[in-house]
Formats: sequence, C-alpha cells, structure tokens
Amino acid sequence: MNAVTIVIGSICILLIAYRLYGTFMAAKVLKVEELEEEMKPPSHKHEDGKDYVPTNKWVTFGHHFAAIAAAGPLVGPILAAQFGYLPSLLWLLIGAVIGGAVHDFVVLVASMRRDGKSFSEVAKEELGPVAGFCTGLAMLFIITITMAGLSLVVLNALERNPWGTFAVAITIPIAMGVGLYHRKTGNLKLATIVGFSLIMIAVIFGQYIEGTWLGDLLTLESSTLAIILPIYAFFAAALPVWLLLQPRDYLSTFMKVGVFGALIVGVLFINPTVQFPAFTELLDGGPVVTGPVWPFISITIACGAISGFHVFVSSGTTSKMINRWRDAKPIAFGGMLVECVVAIMALVAAVSLQPGDYFAINSSPEKFAELGMETVHLSELEEKVEMDLEGRTGGAVTLAVGMTEIFTAVPFFNHLASFFYQFVILFEAVFILTAIDAGTRTARYLIQDFIGTFYKPLKDLKSIGANIFASALACVMWGYLLLSGDISSVWALFGVSNQLMASIGLIVGATVILKIATKRRYMLTCLIPLAYLFVTVMVAGIWMVKNVYLNPVADGYNVLNGVLSIVMLILGVVILVSAIKKWRELWKIPQAELNQIAKREVA
Repeated sequence: MNAVTIVIGSICILLIAYRLYGTFMAAKVLKVEELEEEMKPPSHKHEDGKDYVPTNKWVTFGHHFAAIAAAGPLVGPILAAQFGYLPSLLWLLIGAVIGGAVHDFVVLVASMRRDGKSFSEVAKEELGPVAGFCTGLAMLFIITITMAGLSLVVLNALERNPWGTFAVAITIPIAMGVGLYHRKTGNLKLATIVGFSLIMIAVIFGQYIEGTWLGDLLTLESSTLAIILPIYAFFAAALPVWLLLQPRDYLSTFMKVGVFGALIVGVLFINPTVQFPAFTELLDGGPVVTGPVWPFISITIACGAISGFHVFVSSGTTSKMINRWRDAKPIAFGGMLVECVVAIMALVAAVSLQPGDYFAINSSPEKFAELGMETVHLSELEEKVEMDLEGRTGGAVTLAVGMTEIFTAVPFFNHLASFFYQFVILFEAVFILTAIDAGTRTARYLIQDFIGTFYKPLKDLKSIGANIFASALACVMWGYLLLSGDISSVWALFGVSNQLMASIGLIVGATVILKIATKRRYMLTCLIPLAYLFVTVMVAGIWMVKNVYLNPVADGYNVLNGVLSIVMLILGVVILVSAIKKWRELWKIPQAELNQIAKREVA
C-alpha cells in the first residue's frame, strides 16, 4: 500500500461529503438560510467587544479550526496505529462524515439559536433542568480531563527542548501584537504577513539559543512545564478574546494548513510506502493502547473523527463570534472535515515509519523489550534530528519524526532534518495550546454558569473578579490532573470522556432537529452516530474501570480516574434517559406546531 492512494482517496470522499451531505444538513435539516432572514447572530445581538465580537469568516474559521484541531487529530491516529492502518482509516472517514461534521454543525447552530449560551445552558433549555444540571456537571469533569490530556502531549514534546520551548513561548507576544494592531487598524492582511513572518523567524532563531544562558533557562523538566502551562492558561482565559485567543488561533491555522498542505505535496512527490500492515498482531491491546481495537479505536482517535471537545469550542467561543448564520456550515461542518484530513496525514506519517522504530518511540524501554522487535532506523533518526527519541511517548514526537522523514526525502531538504523536526514540534505545541486557551476559557464560562446558579454574582461575565476566580479555579482543577497523571492513563480517560461529551452533543442536537426540521426522520442524522458512540463509550469506560483504574496490579491504577469515569458514565445514562422522555413528549405534538414553538423559544 502506498500513501498516495490513501491521501487522494480520502480527500475525494471528504470533498463529496461536504458538497452533498453538508448542503443537505444546512438547507434541509438546520434551515440556516431561514435563520439568516429571521434573527441576528449572537455576535451582533449581544456585541460587547470582549466575548461577543462579530468576526471575519476566515478569522473565525481560523480560531475554530485551531481550537478543535489540537492534540486529538495529531496524536490519536498515531497511537491507534498500533492496530494497523486500516481500522484507523475506516473510523476516521466514517466517523468524521456521519458523526463529527454533523455533531459540530448541529451543536454550533443550537448554541447560536440560544444567543451563544454555553452548552449546559442549551441542554437545560432543550431537555429540562435535570438533564441540564447533569450536562453542566459532566462538562466540568470532561473539560478538566481534556485540558490535562492535551497538556500532557505538550510536556512530552517540550521537555528538555529549549529550541521548541523558545519557539512556542515567543508566539504569545507575537499573537498579542497582531491582535492589538488588527484591533487598532483593521488591516488583517498586513497583520497576517508580519505575524506569520515573525513566527517563522522565531523558529529559525531558536536553534541558536542552545548552549546559551537563554537556552539553559528554557531547558525545562516536565514537572516545571506542568506548572507553567496552567499559569499561562489562566491569563489566556481571562484576557479579551481579540487580544490573544483570536490572533493566535488565526496565525496557527495558517501554520497548520500550510504544514499539512506541504505534507500532502510531500507525500504525492515521495509516495512513501506504508510500512505497517492493515492489521497488526496487537488487536487485543499493546504497549501504546492497552485495550482491544474495539472500542478503543474510536476512543483513542477521538478528535479526528468526532469529538465532544468541539462542544466547548462551538458553544463557548465560536457561537459568539460568527458574523452571519451561513458561515456556520464552512466553519463547523467544513472545519471538521479539514480536521479529518489532518488526522489522516498524521496516520500516514506514523505508518510510514518502520514498526520497530514506531514502538521504540511510543513505548517505555521495558515494554518495547517485551515485544521482541528490533529498531531499524532509530539511531539514524536520532542523529538527524539531534534529539533522543526512545521512550518519548504521547504521539507528538512520532508525528514530528514521521513528517521529518517525508520532508527530508526531498533532495533539497535532506540536510534540514533538525529544523523540520523542531518546526513540527512547534506547530503541534502551538495548536495544542490554542485548544488549551479556548478550553480553559470555556471552563471559565462553565464554572460561572454552574456555580453561578448558587452564587449569582459569579454568573456576571462582565465582572473582573468573577472572571479571575473562575479562570483560576479551572486552571487549578486541570493542573492537578496534569501533575499527577501519565499519557497512557490520562489519554484513555480523555478519550472516554471526550466521546461521552460527543454523545451528549448528539442528544441535544437530535432534540433541536426534532423541533425545527420539517420531517421527523431527520433526527436520524444524530441518532445513528449516537447509537454507535454511546455503546462504544459505555463499553470502553467499564473496561477501563475494571481492568485499569481500579485494578491494583495495572500500570494505570488510579482510584481518582476510576471514580471520575464512573460518575461520568452515570451522568451520561441520566442525560440519555431524560432526553428519551423529552423526545416522547415532543413526538406527540404535530410537527407544524412544534416548529412554531421552536421559533417562539428563540424569539
């Protein structure tokens, strides 16, 4: 199997899906054009210059795509390569079209219909107070776990890597400068050119700091980075979106699309051979993914196919930024399909490595020795990128190595391996940090909504004190998990919680569609992926609790993770039962009358 076949075939499938299924969802199911005529988007209706900000479509797409396409599409497919290339490829294509794109589009429109409210508030208004309370509680658990899971990937990539740490850190003042300039002048083109150029200069300059006082200062252990990241996230969550969140996400999208565009060209030019078989001998579990191929192929890949984290981005920030209703289709449906392309390219980069090299990077030395494999090019790779690679688990390093191998196969670039490696590490870390920015801000909204029910002043989004308290609490919560976890245990916990959140998103989406669609059968657009995903989550969650989290002899034994898993699974069942009761009530109402009720609810 050659990589070109996978890449071209996948892109064709996704383009057809966007043109046909995306148009169907926009025109027939969600009636976006009707909404354009009937009501203002929340960004115009509640414009405040801080959270509700009407934003250029491409800037919004940049923010949304950068926030949703974080570690999941980069790391998930790489970890799932343990099972072979075919299970991952099938789930990515089927899951993204049938599940992820529909999920993101429906959730975004649902939040916009409710004035850009957080998803817990949307769930409360659509399903009732019990489901709303359970959704809010589940979201607090899930966003906390998600931030810890994403941050662990950054730690493994930047640990003892001053070049990468410098390049990532310098993007913060660059993004703030771009935000200030664009805010003052409105000149997006010049801001983009200057901002992106400065980032590229920073990457090139970073190699010269090693061995200097600055390089020594930025040579950080993971324990130190685990403290720095939550502190950074606190400021990112508390600052206005236009100052850091929007410009950084926008610039990051150029980097990500550019890098993966170059990777696609590189794959077409080099046409690397896929070194992995369609199915490996580790379908029942291995050193990278502990559990069996099902349900863990869906749990491990997560964001590349369907992701509950997108709920937080869509309802937390994007719904407050969209300038026109019709922008929702390219931003949500299209953004998810582009993310799927990113995930497929990450998979190609991983399976183009020799299996022995792949497992040596993604396993501890002890576990790799148990596999009885031999490395093939690992020593040569370490010499090329000027980094030790063995045992650097988490997927980020594997992606950087795989992409570097493809880029340096071009004769003109064969002496730039270390530069390409650090550049890929930079763009991975930057993208994960953009998700942490948006996720922590969303966690701030959730805390203010949830705790604000009991203490009203905290619910005021304009209160500086309330914003600071909620941001700090969010960072402390996920920062604790970050300090106490490891990638194998936290990533599985993240996967289960993430897919549970996606199930809840589909539940609320099905309710909205039942109310607004002209035909009840359009609910199936959400119910079909929901049926698969909910069963998958329950099986995976129970398996992890039984075999890992509450198993004293397992490597990932962690009572806290076990308790969190049990609580989340119970909340998921309660929400589904509440939704079924609500659907039965709504089904008894004639469809025309139901459409009128839906219009009055958002008037």
